[in-house]
Amino acid sequence: MNNRHNLMSLLVVALLVGAGCTRQVSFSQDIKPMLNAKCLSCHDGSGEGSAKSGFSVQTYDSLIMGTKLGKVIVPGDAVSSTLYLLIAHKASPEIHMPPHGGQSLAKGKGEPLTEGEIDTIKLWINQGAKNN
Repeated sequence: MNNRHNLMSLLVVALLVGAGCTRQVSFSQDIKPMLNAKCLSCHDGSGEGSAKSGFSVQTYDSLIMGTKLGKVIVPGDAVSSTLYLLIAHKASPEIHMPPHGGQSLAKGKGEPLTEGEIDTIKLWINQGAKNN
């Protein structure tokens, strides 16, 4: 019984230590370069994406402002953030970002974010979507 208690204690400590090891995602160093490379051509304030939705990724402020319909980021909650749902393809195929295939409502064909990039954006949102 004592060995089992020691093992459980070690597991709890490992989980607590591991939980604090998540790196802080930086908007300026991690998120902005991704958005510039993969999203800015359509969401630059005047491209197809901006014209249709009002959504621009030019600046942190424009990103946080969202679309004509409202905010797309809920700081601290990626799964409630439209931006995450669209780039992770967890929404209707017609509105996945970037657009793809014949079912897409948009004409543009951007390069998709990698799973790692999507995970980084998810982590950034979950960390509060800070302008850091």
